[in-house]
Amino acid sequence: MIDEKALYRQLHDSATKEAAFTRLVREYQEPLYWLIRRMVLVHDDADDVMQNTFIKAWGAVDSFRGESSLKTWLFRIAINESLNHLSKKKQVLSLDREGGSIANMLASDTYFDGDEVQRQFQTAISTLPEKQKLVFNLKYFDEMKYEDMSDLLGTSIGALKASYHHAVRKISAFFEGMD
Repeated sequence: MIDEKALYRQLHDSATKEAAFTRLVREYQEPLYWLIRRMVLVHDDADDVMQNTFIKAWGAVDSFRGESSLKTWLFRIAINESLNHLSKKKQVLSLDREGGSIANMLASDTYFDGDEVQRQFQTAISTLPEKQKLVFNLKYFDEMKYEDMSDLLGTSIGALKASYHHAVRKISAFFEGMD
């Protein structure tokens, strides 16, 4: 487990900044990758977004005041970068959506090792509005507590619970419609 207070001090000391940032990357690269991957779906896109996340974090580290945890700060950057990436790709995906583009993207992704049910599950998740998709992924895959999500997203716990509930209902309806 990382001592965030010590790491925060080291990030703000020019003598230890680079080593501290390297430790920050090592500590959080895997959870960040999976947060991003569940949002953008494709491995190569997730790598690009993660790289942009760390570039933005490096550029902003001096202005980080420690009002949230380092993990929360990085997750916010990653979520914003993921949403920016998705908005850039949205027109391309919307043109191809009727053809099952999400399933096709996953099928052609050499790093996706899921079976047909997992592909359908990801397709169902991809039909959710961005906020519901984000809340669902954080709760279902990352098992994040609503309190932590509230800090991360700046949304009330009640609204997060409602988003998760609606997401689960929509995913269930997606699979019921397949029968």
